Amino acid sequence: MRGVARLLRSTAQKQILRFGRCSRCLIHSIMTSYSSSHRKWAAAHSALQKALQDEVPAEHPVPHGDRLQVFQDQAILYLKYLQIFRSLEEVYEQLVQPQKRRAVRMVLDGLTGRLLELKAQMVELDQSEFHYFDDLLLDLKMTPKDLEIPIPRYFLRDKMQLQRNRQMIDSALLKQRANQTVSSVQVMSLEEAIQLLQMSERARQGRIRAQFMKELIQSKRGIRRHTWRPSGLNPDQAAIQIQKVWRGFVQRRNTSRQRTEEMMFLGMIPVETSAPSPVQLQGQWVSSSQRLIQDQNEEEYQRVQLSVKQSVLDVEGTDIKEALQDQIRQWFIECRDATGRFPEFPDEEDGGSASLFSQKTPEQVSAELAAWQQEKDKKKKREGKEKKKKEKTGRSKKKKKKQPQEDESLDPSSCFLPDVVEGHRHYTDVWRCRGDHQLIVDVSLLREKKRQEVEQEVRLQVDELMRAELKNLKLVVDKTKTKAKKGNKKKKKKTKKKKDLTANRSLQSLCDELIMNGFLIQPQNVRLSEYIGEFSYLASTLRQANIEPTPSLSDVRQLVALYTVLPLGSQALLKKLPVAKSVLLAGPSGVGKKMLVQAICCETGAYLFHLSPTQLSHRYPGRGGATYLLHLVFKVAGELQPSVIWIEDAEKTFCKKKPKANRQFDPRRLMKDLLKSLKTLKPEDRVLVIGTSRRPFDAEIKPFCKVYKKVILIPKPDYGSRLALWKELLRAQGAELGPSLDLSSLAKITDGFTPGHILSAVQSVLRPQRLKKLRLQPLTAAEFVPSLSRMDPVYREEEEAFKVWFSKTPLGRRKTRASKTNKEEKGGGKAGRKKKKDKMMTKKKKKK
Repeated sequence: MRGVARLLRSTAQKQILRFGRCSRCLIHSIMTSYSSSHRKWAAAHSALQKALQDEVPAEHPVPHGDRLQVFQDQAILYLKYLQIFRSLEEVYEQLVQPQKRRAVRMVLDGLTGRLLELKAQMVELDQSEFHYFDDLLLDLKMTPKDLEIPIPRYFLRDKMQLQRNRQMIDSALLKQRANQTVSSVQVMSLEEAIQLLQMSERARQGRIRAQFMKELIQSKRGIRRHTWRPSGLNPDQAAIQIQKVWRGFVQRRNTSRQRTEEMMFLGMIPVETSAPSPVQLQGQWVSSSQRLIQDQNEEEYQRVQLSVKQSVLDVEGTDIKEALQDQIRQWFIECRDATGRFPEFPDEEDGGSASLFSQKTPEQVSAELAAWQQEKDKKKKREGKEKKKKEKTGRSKKKKKKQPQEDESLDPSSCFLPDVVEGHRHYTDVWRCRGDHQLIVDVSLLREKKRQEVEQEVRLQVDELMRAELKNLKLVVDKTKTKAKKGNKKKKKKTKKKKDLTANRSLQSLCDELIMNGFLIQPQNVRLSEYIGEFSYLASTLRQANIEPTPSLSDVRQLVALYTVLPLGSQALLKKLPVAKSVLLAGPSGVGKKMLVQAICCETGAYLFHLSPTQLSHRYPGRGGATYLLHLVFKVAGELQPSVIWIEDAEKTFCKKKPKANRQFDPRRLMKDLLKSLKTLKPEDRVLVIGTSRRPFDAEIKPFCKVYKKVILIPKPDYGSRLALWKELLRAQGAELGPSLDLSSLAKITDGFTPGHILSAVQSVLRPQRLKKLRLQPLTAAEFVPSLSRMDPVYREEEEAFKVWFSKTPLGRRKTRASKTNKEEKGGGKAGRKKKKDKMMTKKKKKK
């Protein structure tokens, strides 16, 4: 505690005192945040222990045959893990001790992958990307806000590792912006120019006449002022009159203020956005100081880590080396006495000497080595037989795909569950008993960790020495030569190396070319939380009535966070879980597809590569130009990870109709090379291809779905989302939401309108002149009707076209098959009885 207090005082004196704050106040605030973060940490792990007991019970459970029950269990686990993930993410941001932060980060990475695994299992069970948990919220005592996917704040902090490349590209983007000059001069005809001059001249004459009339009226009022006569009130009566007017004004102002406060408290008037409170300011101040301390502690941890490792290597390195050599020599002698010959030493691929000494006798070790050698020989024989069969037949038999059984689909294996269990065990063994004991670096724990690393490094060196020593022993004692192993080296398959079209160019030149042509752009500062959408409270009720509910915009926001933001931000996730590298956002115009792409880049700090049809219409012509462009984009995106490749109007690349003119600039020329470029991406690459489409039904469905593995269909907003949109957009434009503005009616009449329509209507009404008159003339719902009447909403025909197209996608076809099988199972009993009766009747007729 004293060490932390000293560190806090130093940071307070250096960094925080310039803001006018006291170091004692800083120490008190941060120490209280430490204690609260440790309480949250303990509560999160207690909840995690219960969730792990539910998922990994002591006795092996009997697999369920009911898919609905299994889906319910998976959904409950998903919600529990989501709550734990949110609380641990807050703990990670509040802790300043580097070793504790690493312990929390290990569990966070495991929970991230586990959430995606559970989501994939629920998609397979329900055959739908959208799931509705409103019936489970009451059971788990959760609110709709708890369903939001928290985006970890350390994504952006980890992105600053490639700061040099970021500065280089940002400077190039700024230069490109400075060179761009937007000309406001429009090309017009002679008649239009004459009309414009006439309008400006008439406006000038009108302004002069208005100024003259204003001066004339002021002069007349001045004459009247000179003729004014004072009233016959004495000073006391005049003071009473002034007091009366002033007291009435003050009382009316206080009454209106109290009335608005009461209405806000009751929820009848939305709360006005005001300046942050002192508590919020203090929280921001504490969080900024915590980040400073975290950076300082991390630097100290890296320095101590190197010194501890070097000290362990200097002090204990020779002892570890001698102990390992004596152990291996003793094993040589024992195996020689037990079997009559020296054993075979395992290779590095098989674990080396570490795979030998696990509390086993030399006889057991020799038996295992013999069994291991026999398995290798059997594998070689099998491979030889298979090769001979292939040469005889001339073609390899295609392996039949195993249909997933119910038990396999309902009880899948997890790649991230062991990481979660290991992180929880590490907390219970190491950190739970230590409490909130604060040290910058716990040297004892660090020494144990570094001792294991040093032992592994020394073991590799000892293995090489002992292999040579074993070889000499066999030559001297047994007088046998060790045969070179032929099966270790695998034959490399001859693969055609792809030519690098930009091998002789630097990354700086490639980025400059993409920036100048407009393919590498700077994303806007938009957060995913700014994509407004309300939770759907009637989804499960509609499903119980056999009505498929339309997903809300909040469901779309959660799905985008799961499939795009989490894989792009977490490198540990991509190492174990194969994630879709391409996502399609399909929906009507104005539902926010471009905003979602910008928000993904902003949340993860990704670079944005924009391939739009307008840019492709006059750059890189022909098939060769398309190949070069895609090679250039994917190469730079792989170097500047994380990256997002945005293909706007993605349906034009797979359009059914070929254009008659401008075939060299046809977007269809990207179709074949796009699929090849996607195959070049490695599973661990943080590169995501996002396509946006307003008319996906114009494209060929098979190649379209081959490129885009995940399809997110964005619908028009429902009533709750429209009401939230009206409130937020009006506040953002500076309007005051008073009782005269009927937002419920506006949300009702805008059924079928998209967020883009609502935003354009708000911007067309709330102009600067109208904003100045808001106090005297409050807003009404009727003012927005004229602008809305000039827009075309999303009609039912267009909405049905999107649904029909989605039913042709792989997931849509699986859903239709599942619905048909469910209907057949429900009506199987009645149908079977009818068929039996019909067969009996036909048999009787034949006998007659």
